[in-house]
Amino acid sequence: MSDPLRIVSWNINSVRARLDIVEKFLVEESPDILCLQETKARDCDFPEGLFRRFGYNHILLCGQPMHHGVAILSKVPMREEERQDWQANGEARHLGVRLDCGVRLENVYVPAGGELPDRAANPKFGQKLDFLERMIRWSEECRVPTILVGDLNVAPLECDVWSHKALLNVVSHTPEEIETLGRLQASNDWVDLGRRFVPAPERLYTWWSYRSPDWSRNDRGRRLDHMWATADVAATATRHHVFEPCRSWVRPSDHVPLLTEFAV
Repeated sequence: MSDPLRIVSWNINSVRARLDIVEKFLVEESPDILCLQETKARDCDFPEGLFRRFGYNHILLCGQPMHHGVAILSKVPMREEERQDWQANGEARHLGVRLDCGVRLENVYVPAGGELPDRAANPKFGQKLDFLERMIRWSEECRVPTILVGDLNVAPLECDVWSHKALLNVVSHTPEEIETLGRLQASNDWVDLGRRFVPAPERLYTWWSYRSPDWSRNDRGRRLDHMWATADVAATATRHHVFEPCRSWVRPSDHVPLLTEFAV
């Protein structure tokens, strides 16, 4: 029996500022594929050398200075690169590839949406919802085995946040965002791998604000990062894990990595 394919997704919140913890993670876990979001680096400034040193010789970048940016670093070949402009303004928020096993891998960084859940007062909120609507139209036409990973910036379930009541009108957990993300999931019967392996209402967070003086004690987390798969690929998933201790590493991202293993 062949080894499982181990895919990690991580909003790194500036890859160049987190090189020490990236290296620590690669030493300890050595996934086959690492999908990063919010890399905050132009392609020419991306620190490829670190990844090549650990065998990630298949590298695809979609970067911008200061903001956004996604990357896929892989030990296995990748083909048929695609970049969707779901933000409709050229922001670097998506990379998609086909793996040799025939599975598509889509790495996406949904915009946060600003502070106010109001299109008129906060255009960023409308842009976020429109981004998800464009993803829905893409998903409806998706006809191949696919894994979708990334920072979707929505915590859909009541148990995906530290307090449903306190966050009901806070961007990332509003009814409008939850309804839109629900339609995205239903548009292709996507399997939410996090909740397949950690069923609701069990606690499952991937993000804790920098504003908290003691993130672990307060534990005011949200599940903003997701790994989904079409039903055919989800049937091959054998393990899912969230690396919560990474939030306590030196100079951490506010997000932690999540991993799924597939017997493909």
